[in-house]
Amino acid sequence: MNNDAFDSDPQGEEYSATEFTSKTQLKQASEALKKLGLELVGLTKGEREKMPLDDELDSALEVASKINRKKEGFRRQIQLIGKLLRQRDVAPIRLAIDKLRNAHTHSVKAFHGLERTRDTLIKEGDDAVQALMAEHPQLDRQKLRQLIRTAKKEASEAKPPAASRELFKYLKSEIS
Repeated sequence: MNNDAFDSDPQGEEYSATEFTSKTQLKQASEALKKLGLELVGLTKGEREKMPLDDELDSALEVASKINRKKEGFRRQIQLIGKLLRQRDVAPIRLAIDKLRNAHTHSVKAFHGLERTRDTLIKEGDDAVQALMAEHPQLDRQKLRQLIRTAKKEASEAKPPAASRELFKYLKSEIS
């Protein structure tokens, strides 16, 4: 008996394992798109405007947001949104949602990075200014040095860190 008979169709073409998608996998993909649709419905109108949505999908989301969630019409509208999402590339939408959800995390990281830069400038002085100027040539070297000197003086005299705050504000306005 020829074992190759099980690996090919009657016309002699070989089956590829990547071409076959089971009914379960299709249902799981459909459910994932419906969950994405629910997430899109949960966004505010302003947040939805930032998403890469076409007019048809946007109007379907708008209708779903107006329907009472406990009614059958809402379920059917989510089904429609899932169907519309199956016809589109959802990668940009998922990326935009991820960006929206993690905006706070990114801003906190940027804030802490600026604080570290400020502290390094105050601690290391001219060497740190040189390194920062190499990365960001738009900065005013004289203003940086003046703020650093004042911040060091305030720290040594145990005064409130007004110059340190001013240095942070300057870095935030110029680097961010």
